[in-house]
Amino acid sequence: MKLHTINTGLFKLDGGAMFGVVPKSIWNKLNPADDNNMCSWAMRCMLVEDGNRLVLIDNGIGNKQDAKFFSHYYLHGDDTLDKSLAALGYHRNDITDVFLTHLHFDHCGGSIEREGDKLVPAFKNAHYWSNEAHWKWATEPNDREKASFLRDNILPIQQSGQLKFIDQQDGISFTDHIRVRFAYGHTDAMMLPEIRYNGHTIVYMADLLPSTGHIPLPYVMAYDMFPLTTLEEKKRFLMEANERDYVLYFEHDPNVECCTLQSTEKGIRVHETFPLANL
Repeated sequence: MKLHTINTGLFKLDGGAMFGVVPKSIWNKLNPADDNNMCSWAMRCMLVEDGNRLVLIDNGIGNKQDAKFFSHYYLHGDDTLDKSLAALGYHRNDITDVFLTHLHFDHCGGSIEREGDKLVPAFKNAHYWSNEAHWKWATEPNDREKASFLRDNILPIQQSGQLKFIDQQDGISFTDHIRVRFAYGHTDAMMLPEIRYNGHTIVYMADLLPSTGHIPLPYVMAYDMFPLTTLEEKKRFLMEANERDYVLYFEHDPNVECCTLQSTEKGIRVHETFPLANL
């Protein structure tokens, strides 16, 4: 079994939205904003070689939306999904499974591509994995969240016949080395892969903890549908992760791929940071 970081580029989001009720005078030290109050964030995915399966966890924002859409998010950096795969000797057609933590555009936008006037799966030979509760939530969105659920990213997956659902059971096995945790504060039934690797437990944090800057409990995104649920989920998870010495893998932290935790007088905080390749 092997794990690989897949960088798909950087984008910008409003710092106030990313840090919620925390004042800019505090969060700006963690991720300095530009003149428009925008901060850079990674779209860091993961590739898992697990037996005869090649699993891609999330796939970034993609490239099929129009210029107006992308103008809101200031894509930058030299990394792309295809470039990152090619550096490892892989192509999108080699992927057997696309695991989608949730269906917000910055996590699943690379799932679908344009071929002429058609929208088709970007991973021709893969199953796409979601769960029924989150699929229903995304395809029948509430007014507050529907801007994050783009139909062009989602519906063609089902139309292709490549969509599969994971049972909504916390701790359910996805492969022999990957279990699935569920979280409900950011969006309904978000899935977090928990991976056993080289004697470590690595948790792919998705949007429960987008970055190391979100580890303190009050740092909850304004994007979260149920912030008090997020607060409780973070509290429980951080206690467990600290006690069991989990490695946290961050999808959106612009600088840090992984960290471990420690207890301090101010609560649970970052202990060590390092790239995934160090494990």
